[in-house]
Amino acid sequence: MKGGDYRAREGNVYRLAEVSVNIIDQCVAQGVPFAREYGGFLSNRSFGGTQVQRTFYAAGQTGQQLLLGAYSALERQVGLGTVKMYSRHEMLDVVIIDGKARGIIARDLISGKLERHSGHAVLLCTGGYGNVFFLSTNAMGSNVTAAWKAHKKGAFFGNPCYTQIHPTCIPVSGDHQSKLTLMSESLRNDGRIWVPKTKNDTRKPNQIPEEERDYYLERRYPAFGNLVPRDVASRAAKERCDEGFGVGVSKMAVYLDFAAAFERYGKTEANKLNIHDADAAAIIKMGKKVIAEKYGNLFEMYEKITGENPYEFPMRIYPAVHYTMGGLWVDYDLMTSVPGMYALGEANFSDHGANRLGASALMQGLADGYFVIPYTIGSYLSTDIRTKAISTDHEAFVETEKKVRETLDKLMNIKGKKSVDHFHKKLGKIMWDKCGMARNEKGLTEAISEIRALREEFWKDVRIPGTQNELNLELEKAGRVADF
Repeated sequence: MKGGDYRAREGNVYRLAEVSVNIIDQCVAQGVPFAREYGGFLSNRSFGGTQVQRTFYAAGQTGQQLLLGAYSALERQVGLGTVKMYSRHEMLDVVIIDGKARGIIARDLISGKLERHSGHAVLLCTGGYGNVFFLSTNAMGSNVTAAWKAHKKGAFFGNPCYTQIHPTCIPVSGDHQSKLTLMSESLRNDGRIWVPKTKNDTRKPNQIPEEERDYYLERRYPAFGNLVPRDVASRAAKERCDEGFGVGVSKMAVYLDFAAAFERYGKTEANKLNIHDADAAAIIKMGKKVIAEKYGNLFEMYEKITGENPYEFPMRIYPAVHYTMGGLWVDYDLMTSVPGMYALGEANFSDHGANRLGASALMQGLADGYFVIPYTIGSYLSTDIRTKAISTDHEAFVETEKKVRETLDKLMNIKGKKSVDHFHKKLGKIMWDKCGMARNEKGLTEAISEIRALREEFWKDVRIPGTQNELNLELEKAGRVADF
């Protein structure tokens, strides 16, 4: 509950904690390569916000491995014929018949054709809307369209303004970027976060002596040190940079330094090998080897993106938008305020980031998908047991498809002068500056009027090349930005 800032629903969070052990067993069965100790037992490590080692992990890519496990299990069902997969499709609206969600209108992104899909219930597992900030750690395809269309059809939102900011991301390097790269939370286990004690210090990190470094998290939070919860670490980094202590060209970054870890692990390795007269260079070399085994993939990724060797110089990091804690309001059974419409995982609000104290944002999605919805949707479907298959020729489908087509036609016919990204970047800057980590009444009031003006300009001056009935990435983006 504390991890969700007491804004989550207590019952849902209790259930999340209860099934969390089952998630680990489920993922191991799916083949997720969780780290193991020498004897074969699953290994644990520390994590932001915890003072004990209770986090299961897979090197520095837990989230990615969990995703691959879930994808593999899904593809197995597709192969068995129990699931029909519609790849390269995007849901553009929900169909409501007699007050119940009975289907969706989707667009085939390759041909541009609109399709109708019906069912006795609709489950939205469409993730978060962090891309409203333009620069985020989310996949480029992540958007708010499904959740927003559900809201327009009567589904309530819960805590939509709460966004989790991840403290360990590679900083913005220029206007050319379309997304930000997340460096694993695991790095804070061994890295020490610091800034120079002098404002606007232009020296290289290796030239700044120890006594002139401010390990501000260790100084402010001695009990947790660098493993404070994500929101605390993010706000602290922003505060230091805003005060003029930031590093790098942009001055909007802090250092994540592994020098102490190299030395600590090197000494341990030397003891293991019974080497008692190793010099400093040999100890550092052995320490780097240990760190390479633990975080090698992350260090390689950092070097590829920034061109800097993190074994020789401290990493530069800065907070970035990562996970939307708000979402569609749901009850204990995960049903929204529209009967028959369910929202799972990041798309709903119920756990409100309580999983920040778990090892992965995927925790909520895995819990809802594997261990909640199979047991709760039955009570709703049992009342529909005599309802025959819903025809997609129903007038509600015809009407909803007509409205979707009208919106697409409207976007294509604007024929303005500015690209979709132009508006998305502007919206993202307003959101990040005025609705990001720090907010106040003046900034929020300004943001509302600026977004209204930007929305008006968007519907008058956006330019979408190509046609509707083909693969058109700009049209896809335009629809998403309109919904943002």
